[in-house]
Amino acid sequence: MALVTLDEAKEYLRVDTADEDSLISSLILTAEVLVKNVGRVSDATWTEVIADPTENDSQEIQELRPVLRGGVLYALAYLFEHREDADHHDLVITLRNLLFSVREGVV
Repeated sequence: MALVTLDEAKEYLRVDTADEDSLISSLILTAEVLVKNVGRVSDATWTEVIADPTENDSQEIQELRPVLRGGVLYALAYLFEHREDADHHDLVITLRNLLFSVREGVV
């Protein structure tokens, strides 16, 4: 399971064709790994976050999901738009700022 589906990513990126599905799928995985690592999210927590939401989810997971999802969408869009000239340092710095509230020691 992924935090962002291919269809959601394509809608967010405003891509109407299937021509770049393979690239976008790859970038979703890359963005999720970046967000997980920059956000310092444990494997156990990540597994809970990417699972289908249920009413039994803890409040922490309910609060984490939209923040991490926003980070994934940002990273995805950045990587998609800057695929030839991405400044990965800039991307990581921005993700740190976006994910500050979920990084270790804050939650």
